[in-house]
Formats: sequence, C-alpha cells, structure tokens
Amino acid sequence: MSKILVIEDEAAIRRVLVKILSEENDAYQVEEAENGVQGLDRIKNGEYDLVLCDIKMPKMDGVEVLEAGRKVRPELPFIMISGHGDLDTAVNTMRMGAFDYISKPPDLNRLLTTVRNALDKKELVAENRILKKKVSKKYEMIGESPEITAIKDMIEKVAPTDARVLITGSNGTGKELVAHWIHQKSERHKAPFVEVNCAAIPSELIESELFGHVKGAFTSAVKDRAGKFETANKGTIFLDEIGDMSLSAQAKVLRALQENKVSRVGSDKDISVDVRVVAATNKNLQEEIAEGRFREDLYHRLAVILIKVPALNDRRDDIPLLIEHFADKIAQEQGTAPKSFSDKAVSLLKDYDWTGNIRELRNVVERLLILGGKEVNEEDVRLFASK
Repeated sequence: MSKILVIEDEAAIRRVLVKILSEENDAYQVEEAENGVQGLDRIKNGEYDLVLCDIKMPKMDGVEVLEAGRKVRPELPFIMISGHGDLDTAVNTMRMGAFDYISKPPDLNRLLTTVRNALDKKELVAENRILKKKVSKKYEMIGESPEITAIKDMIEKVAPTDARVLITGSNGTGKELVAHWIHQKSERHKAPFVEVNCAAIPSELIESELFGHVKGAFTSAVKDRAGKFETANKGTIFLDEIGDMSLSAQAKVLRALQENKVSRVGSDKDISVDVRVVAATNKNLQEEIAEGRFREDLYHRLAVILIKVPALNDRRDDIPLLIEHFADKIAQEQGTAPKSFSDKAVSLLKDYDWTGNIRELRNVVERLLILGGKEVNEEDVRLFASK
C-alpha cells in the first residue's frame, strides 16, 4: 500500500485532495498536515511514498519543506501544489528535486496521472537500488585474511582513479573478481565493463576482436564491426590472460594506451577511445619478457598498479567463510534448502591441497551439497571431496 502525505493549509483543498486520492485507489493510504511545520515533522517521523505539498503556507512554506524534507528522505518524491502566481516558484522547485507540480484548482486527470507516475518512479528507483546491491554483492570478495584485506584496501584506493591495473595470480584465484570490483567501485561503474579472454581467441582474430574491422578487411569480414575497445568507451576493458596475446596485437594495444586511439583492421582511420584498462595473467611476465614473448614497454604501461591475488593454500583461514558463502549461493541457485558443514568437515577441507584454488573449492562444495547428508560431515568429505 502506498502511503501519501498531503500538506496543504487550505482545509477545503486539502479535503478535496484526500478524498480524490482515497476514492481513486484502495491501495493509497492518505494522511494530511495543515501546515509546513506539521508536514515536515510527519516526514521526519513517518514512512511515506509520496508528498503533495502546497507552496504558499504560513510558518513554513513549501520550498522550505521540500528542501528540509529531501535532506531527511532524499528518495522521497514531492509533487508541489501551486496557485496561479506560484508557477515560476513551482518550476524552480523541480530544479531543487521536486518530481512535478499541479496547479490549483487541481485537475482530476492530471493529479492522478502525476501521482501514479511519481509512485512508479519511486518504485523503479528502489528496484534499481536493490539490483545494484545484488550486482555489487555478486562481485564481493569473500575473506578476512591479511592477504585479502590488503587487496580490498588496495582496491578502495585504486578504483576511484583511472590508473591501469595488472592483476597476477594462479588460475582460479579470483583475478576476474578483482577486476569487476575495481570497475564497480570506480567512477565508470555505469559504463560498460567489457571482458576479453586473450587466451581463448585465435591469434589471427585477436586484433579484429580488440579493434574491430571494416568490411572486406578479410574473407569473413562481410560488414563493419566495432572492436572491444570501442564497445568499452567511457568504461573498463578487462584483458584477461594478456600474457597469451600475440606480439602484433600487443603493439596495437600499446598504441591504444599511448594515444587513446584505435584503428579497425583494414582501415587507416583513427577512432578516439576513453577506456580504463585492467589486465590479468597467470604467467610470470618478467620471464615472458626475457624470452621475447611479451613487450617490456607494454608491461610498464599496464603495471601502474600491481595486484597479486594469493593462492587459496596461502589464505586457508578464509576457507570456512568461502564454504559458507558457496553453500548458501548454490542452494539459492538450485532452489534447495541450505546445508551446514560440520566443524570436522570444514577442518578437513582446510587441510586440502587446493591446486585449483577458489574455482576448485566451489566445485567441491557443490558436489558435497548434492552427495552429502543433511549436514555435510567428515565422512562425506573423505568420500566425495577426493581428487
């Protein structure tokens, strides 16, 4: 049920507004205040979905109520009620954050339409806020070990900047998670986050994938196509497994980083891009440089900030938290009741050699949830968690 507050000093108009809203929709619960001071007090102490507020009132006018009310409840929509001489003020209140205004005497259709639109927008904003929390939680790093705490602190400092980041670590440690979290906490979080798995794309196609191509550039180029750098404009591009990129592609990436420009395969035209680059690799790039497989100048362009993600064997104290997290998440995904793990089962899993890191642990937890008893115990671990 939507709760609406009507703040209006003229009793006749106030009664009309309350009557119209109450009779129009059973889902509207309408309360009233006869002046701005009383109205603001109700806003501070109540939970409302919408406020209709007159502009000209004694003691405290509607502009003051709007300004003070939005400080208390920033998400609360206001519809201002204006007399004939208050139209300029009513328009100014929209610049201050009011949703809309209606004139006296209120037109029935306009009033109801404006109220519905304001309530719909509030609901949409609330849904978006919940969705953003879910997205943020999806990429949350689980762990309280000193190693993970240090990475979290680093991300908090680095994310708001545009500094390039190179993430290193073994397969399955969560390098992609770190990249996502950097993007989510950056000023670019509303713009695209574009992932490129450099190891999964054939060397002859990587340049087209990254920079796009024009029609006729090669046999299968039947039309112009934008590359990942263009797609990620104003956002973040994540170059995963960059150590597997060909030297010719590395040269083009270096140019893109130096000049903030790319050119599609088969074209001489430069395209300006504004992209933050985050890269990751499971290789030792210093060794790759020594072997002539990776450009040293590109390494120094990418490694402004270095983040090394530890292996799970180096952060065993986080394993109980990770088991609980995966158990809840998997149960939610599968629509089943969550299972708990006995202390002995957790202790046994802490002692495992996790060569596959976080990815392997998640697979083992899922297997134990499917094959284990109501509570996963030590025997379940011995039976089903073996290599």
